[in-house]
Amino acid sequence: MSSARVVALTVLSMVAFAANSLLCRVALRGTGIDAATFTSIRIMSGAFVLLLAVWVQRGRVPRAGNWPSALALFVYAAGFSFAYLSLPASTGALLLFAAVQATMIGYGVCTGERFSVLQWIGLVCALAGLVGLLLPGISAPPPGGAALMLAAGIAWGIYSLRGKGARNPTMETAGNFTRAVPFAGALSAITHMHAAFDWAGLAYAIASGAVTSGIGYVLWYATLPQLRVANAATVQLSVPVIAAIGATIFLGESLTPRIVLASVAILGGIAVVVLKGRRPANIERT
Repeated sequence: MSSARVVALTVLSMVAFAANSLLCRVALRGTGIDAATFTSIRIMSGAFVLLLAVWVQRGRVPRAGNWPSALALFVYAAGFSFAYLSLPASTGALLLFAAVQATMIGYGVCTGERFSVLQWIGLVCALAGLVGLLLPGISAPPPGGAALMLAAGIAWGIYSLRGKGARNPTMETAGNFTRAVPFAGALSAITHMHAAFDWAGLAYAIASGAVTSGIGYVLWYATLPQLRVANAATVQLSVPVIAAIGATIFLGESLTPRIVLASVAILGGIAVVVLKGRRPANIERT
């Protein structure tokens, strides 16, 4: 694969992952769809596109995935949707990214990975940025939405850890999306009294599942073999930045000094941990 194509696919993948935050936020803020329905449609449309991709690649759809990973995927998707009922897109993307990375870095520490002094400084800096973002104040995010997004990030971190080393990530992800459909259906059934949707909301949910999730994963997995592990992990630092820029341009959200300073501390600290580590984390994104 040519370097120009690798760059193009990488950029498209990161834009797709950042667009998930924008699509979810605009759907729940500006259309009639509820969070549970958005989650269900996103998971079902993502499963359809990923299964189609596997069928095109292999000529059949073998069984793949597992129920614990599917549950983690569902918890991520549901927490993500309900969090965006109150969170701005830029803040949500930053909290999600911080929680994913913190989960995976924490797992490395608990399993005996040794950190250098500079890495510990980076980790403390990132945690300080997260605390600074969440401290009460005029520009602090709503605590309920922040808690839901942090839970979504932890779930996605667990999902990513469980999927490390998968021989065919696209097939495994397709299987997990498919297995997550019953969980999403159960959520919709439980919340059916509050169910609501319109055509615009459905369109955003389908785009989030089929395009920015399904096709985004296919592009990312096609690019990963061409990237070094450190590069693959580092390039994902761009996702919250892209989401913040997109939210400013398309959703009219403002970047407060608190968000800017927290972003610098969190992303900079994580970058130090990842780049200075002997075995940087290769994570999956939504």
